[in-house]
Amino acid sequence: MTYACIDIGSNTTRLLVAECRDGRLRELASQRAYTRVGKGLRASGRIPPEKIVDTAEVVRTQARFARELGVREVAVVATAAVREAANRDELVAAIGRVARVEVEILSDQEEARLAFVGATKTLGAPVLGTVAVLDIGGGSVEIAVGTVADGVSWWRSIPVGSGTLLDLHLKSDPPRDAELEAARAEVAEAFADLETPPTGGAVAVGGSARSLRRLVGQELDRGTLARALEILASARAPEIAERFDLDPERARLLPGGALLLDSLLDRVGQPIAVGQGGLREGLLLELAGGLRPGPGAALAESPP
Repeated sequence: MTYACIDIGSNTTRLLVAECRDGRLRELASQRAYTRVGKGLRASGRIPPEKIVDTAEVVRTQARFARELGVREVAVVATAAVREAANRDELVAAIGRVARVEVEILSDQEEARLAFVGATKTLGAPVLGTVAVLDIGGGSVEIAVGTVADGVSWWRSIPVGSGTLLDLHLKSDPPRDAELEAARAEVAEAFADLETPPTGGAVAVGGSARSLRRLVGQELDRGTLARALEILASARAPEIAERFDLDPERARLLPGGALLLDSLLDRVGQPIAVGQGGLREGLLLELAGGLRPGPGAALAESPP
């Protein structure tokens, strides 16, 4: 059977359509748009009206595409930026009106748990023992620790992400040394009280982790992340994007993501592998396994 979900994150709105058989996903299609609903949120506490309009239109387009592929109901979830916005109900209402879908706003705990499920069940090899999954988002970082058999036993959500650091500190392209140091200090303060349980492995998911893999490979450690930051500080985002086949928007966000992962190395105490799946994959696996209620009754699609 074919399933689809749309994830409205702080940086991007992403669609995943996949077929699920025997607990495995086969991706059929994916789409991504840099809607940046989290831009400026820390200062204003609100999603700008133009971002509401743009995001509703993106969700409409992605939901229609999923239906064209034979998906009857599309699960739509929203994470940190929408969760924290004072006017989140306005966004949810606009999406319902324009895209004819219901939006579930995930709690930070549920966001961490779904990322853990998606990461640990799509690695392509058995995951033994306790593992930490680090979900690096635009507006927050979710950390979940547990085992495949028993699920998440410990989690934390920290309200700082790659988009947060871009908006507050990394304003130059490429970022200046002083900006990188200010962003590093912001991360250190956010993580000051973070102590993760001992684990046998660590996996990073999210757009920053996937993009860093293109720059420096599958394993993120002190050396590879230092090399990534050196690359990102040496050229403008369009040049980085062309060189490593990235979206220019992602290239702008990447220094913040690299700083977050560099700080997390101290907490997990070991190199971090880049995962194959995350929140969206976890959501589809649970829908397919009957472990999660399906989307609400599908609404008739609005006319084009």
